[in-house]
Amino acid sequence: MPAPENRARHGRALATALRGAVEEAHRRREAVGVEVYGAVPGLYVQFDSQPDVPLDLMSLEDKRQGIELVAVTHAATDEPTPRTIERATVLVPDGKVKHFLSRFERYAKTAPPKKGERRHLTMIDPVATLRLATLRGLWTDAPDVYPRDDEAAWWEVWLRRHDGHELDRLMEFAEAQHIRIGARRLQFPDRIVTLVLASPSQLSASTDVLNDIAEVRKAKESAAFFADLGPEEQADWTKDLLSRVMTPAESAPAVCILDTGVNRGHPLLEGALSAADCHACEPAWGAHDHAGHGTEMAGLALYGDLTPVLADAGPVRLWHALESVKILPPSGSNPPELYGARTAEATARVEVQAPQRRRCFSMAVTATDERDRGQPTSWSAAVDALAAGRSFDTSTQGLEYFDGDAHQRLFVLSAGNVEGTALRAEHLDRSDADPVHDPGQAWNALTVGAFTEKAVIRDPRWASWSPVAAPGDLSPWSTTGVTFADAWPLKPDVVFEGGNVVRNSKGEVDFPCPDLCLLSTHFKPSVRPFVLSWATSAATAQASRMAAIISAEYPTLWPETVRALVVHSAEWTRTMQAHVAGTSKKRQRALLVRRYGFGVPDVGRALRSARDSLTLIAQGSIRPFHDGKMGVIHVFDLPWPKTVLEELGETPVRLRVTLSYFVEPNPARRGWRNRYRYASHGLRFDVKRPTESLDEFRKRLNEMALDDDEDKPASGSDSADWYLGDQVRKHGSIHSDILQGSAADIAERGVVAVYPVSGWWKDQRKADRGEREARYALVVTIETPGVEADIWTPVAEQVGVPIRSRR
Repeated sequence: MPAPENRARHGRALATALRGAVEEAHRRREAVGVEVYGAVPGLYVQFDSQPDVPLDLMSLEDKRQGIELVAVTHAATDEPTPRTIERATVLVPDGKVKHFLSRFERYAKTAPPKKGERRHLTMIDPVATLRLATLRGLWTDAPDVYPRDDEAAWWEVWLRRHDGHELDRLMEFAEAQHIRIGARRLQFPDRIVTLVLASPSQLSASTDVLNDIAEVRKAKESAAFFADLGPEEQADWTKDLLSRVMTPAESAPAVCILDTGVNRGHPLLEGALSAADCHACEPAWGAHDHAGHGTEMAGLALYGDLTPVLADAGPVRLWHALESVKILPPSGSNPPELYGARTAEATARVEVQAPQRRRCFSMAVTATDERDRGQPTSWSAAVDALAAGRSFDTSTQGLEYFDGDAHQRLFVLSAGNVEGTALRAEHLDRSDADPVHDPGQAWNALTVGAFTEKAVIRDPRWASWSPVAAPGDLSPWSTTGVTFADAWPLKPDVVFEGGNVVRNSKGEVDFPCPDLCLLSTHFKPSVRPFVLSWATSAATAQASRMAAIISAEYPTLWPETVRALVVHSAEWTRTMQAHVAGTSKKRQRALLVRRYGFGVPDVGRALRSARDSLTLIAQGSIRPFHDGKMGVIHVFDLPWPKTVLEELGETPVRLRVTLSYFVEPNPARRGWRNRYRYASHGLRFDVKRPTESLDEFRKRLNEMALDDDEDKPASGSDSADWYLGDQVRKHGSIHSDILQGSAADIAERGVVAVYPVSGWWKDQRKADRGEREARYALVVTIETPGVEADIWTPVAEQVGVPIRSRR
């Protein structure tokens, strides 16, 4: 850590700045002229770090004296290559300023320290400046959404819980400042969150009068505002958004909606959906939307939740287009045996129309029975076959490889919903008992469940109701794979926002509460342009949008790779993690994945490395078998930031690996073993141990491949070091796991292998297509969370990425 040029001068400067902050706080408090009963005077001090040097945050607080770290944010320097400044806002009660002054004085001493004397170097060296914090110092949201000084806006005000009277003081302050306080609260162990309607100038005085505010954020816009508008007002908002939309390029990828059809006449959709790209499995049905669900999905697939998009004022660039195939008849339903054929026929129609277009298929249509519980069906097997590269032959009504080649596809499927009449206040138990619906168990699909962050109710019509799910937890709508047998894939793969429902004091559940829903496009825009949306259908459309954005950004990525990046970018929320906190049992962690998938994806993580996060991607093809025997092993000696990691020593580092591939299905139910296995082949990954030679690593891989072939636990595995371990992550055709270790340990793990395990290709030699080779995508990420270490640049230099062009 770089030390200031002159510690004595630096310490004196900080002490002077702190005394100045105290004087300014007194002046501001007197100028406000508001007193609140029970408020303890104090000041908020903002500490700024040196560029690219993290603050020693824990040293800045002392809760025994009431000194508390309340907010941490980051800013970029104004340089050609920006560096990061960490900002910490600390609440210091009156009379406790001497805590810091005494430390600055000891730090500034020039005489050698006496035995046992602390100079607080690790605390003060990283600090560049300090000042009296303003309301902006407590702002932890995106900087560009901070309200204008004269703009009345809804804020999330996060209060410190310390004596039980925090809300009383806020209410008294609000009355004096003519500020409106929302009726609802969220309570956490050390925080209370409430909504406040005020301008920055009105609310800023709170930092001078109260010592209760920990941080402020922009309140999340609610779909209720737009849904409650009249048709003319909704049309005005539509026109405003249209004036900001930049339509997709001709070469853009597409999301193909397989549903009830899409009304391309909706103003927000027609620029991304041409008439030629609207189809129906039966021409007599017409390509229009007869029920509304398809148009609702199209809006979410194109824009995501419309609520923040409408509320924003900036340009909206569309990176992908839309396609639509109506697979559901206007009345009645398809015969059950036809759903797989309908799905296959739908893919053929769009591919004949635009054979070179990159696309993903989004299908939020599922069967409603629960009898399969993860077992393959004709529908899920058709999805797997289509994903693996087979195509629909109209002459035989079968799925074939055309021209001896495969055309892999990405299907994004809904996990299916808990029925509205079955919703319960004890929603996790209900969701865990309701298995993912057919065809969501398809091995090769990206199956999407729903979680929710929506837990704030503003609408007075719902004042006596409370949200069922806590923010960050599973949406009450979502089904899970908890009841699947161990042999079947971990489903869902990921979760996206699916909204929440409400309960009353009797435990009765109701929906939809507009504040807890998403907003999308209505299929009759002349009646009203917007419609509320929720459940796993809404989540699936958003997932397909993310897949299309990845494909637009990186056109050479395969469908297997796009799926890998979506899963690889996912993380469990704190609420999700709390359900397995403290357990080291792999089986309990497996239940976490079967409920939440691998968590909530983030498009930013999927698309970009950062200085403290490095992502490597490999696309390859492997021949899993040859003449009924196991095939080759692929070993990757990765470009690795070994020197930087070695310098970090015992610093905790996280390594994540994701392997994605598509299997060819064998859906006949004949025991699922040996020649009757469902999957044509399997692939696994492993990482070299720190003390292992390359030859020892290869030998261990061969042993593990043989163990898996004989359905035995892997004898040479280092499963204990991984969060899930090989016996949990091996299910299905996408495998992801996390290894937490010291930087020195991870420095020696720069070799990753992909190896084959058994499938029916090996045991049915006449049907073996292994000579074609099997494609896979491997994604590896190293993260140094909380440590300012540049692990990106050394690797960029190894592989020849131009450093100066990176931002």
